Amino acid sequence: MTDRRKRIVHLSDLHFGRIREELTEPLLNVINNAGADVVAVSGDLTQRARHRQYRAAREFLDRIGPPVLVVPGNHDVPLDNLWVRLVRPYSRYRHHIAENLEPDITDDQMAIMGINTVNPLYWQRGKVRRRTVRRLCRHFAQGPDHRLNVIVAHHPFEHEPHTDKRLMRHARSAMDSLCDCGAHVLLSGHLHSWRAEPYAHREHNARILQVQVGTGLSSRLRGEPNDFAILTCDGDDLRVERWGAGPEERSFTRLESSLFRRQAEGWLRL
Repeated sequence: MTDRRKRIVHLSDLHFGRIREELTEPLLNVINNAGADVVAVSGDLTQRARHRQYRAAREFLDRIGPPVLVVPGNHDVPLDNLWVRLVRPYSRYRHHIAENLEPDITDDQMAIMGINTVNPLYWQRGKVRRRTVRRLCRHFAQGPDHRLNVIVAHHPFEHEPHTDKRLMRHARSAMDSLCDCGAHVLLSGHLHSWRAEPYAHREHNARILQVQVGTGLSSRLRGEPNDFAILTCDGDDLRVERWGAGPEERSFTRLESSLFRRQAEGWLRL
């Protein structure tokens, strides 16, 4: 019998250049002992996209045991070098991290698709491109019905009412298209806040589960602990665990756990 259980560790907003150094080893320890099939990092590896920050991020990634899928965030293009940001925005990311800005890892049980939502012209506000949505839909259509289709993006596709940042361009129309073509889970970061629930927008019919993590290592906590997620998929059930470390803590512990079941009409929280 084929083992259908898959596990993803989801990190975001590491922000090397402004990190809590004391959490680096504890974070790596949990990641490398989680039994993950994939570690997904949804952008903002650096604070200001400087070479020394990228070197520190590269060293961190190289110490992760399981396969790593990484996408850029808005902090991974230079803010204070306008020429580089406009002409060669991803040159440093490509040199230190990866040439491919939209990687994927796919097998018979799970497709994890990275997408680049950075808009260098507006820096903070992201954008989801129509060609990206078409590519995802083509890929999802080729897989078996039981496969879990996961998207990794830096920017969320939905904001809570109190969020002071602008939602990225084309987010709602992209979400409608992705919902119709078989996307199941969307992993994101950017806001330095935690969220794990089906999308509320009524047209989506709860068919896409959003898992939005805060910052794995940054000292900019915005009222929440440093955190990351461990997702365990077992057939149609998906357990989402939040692991965190408070401002005065030097290790990560499991803070909460939610179990969701994928049904034809959408995700049900059990």
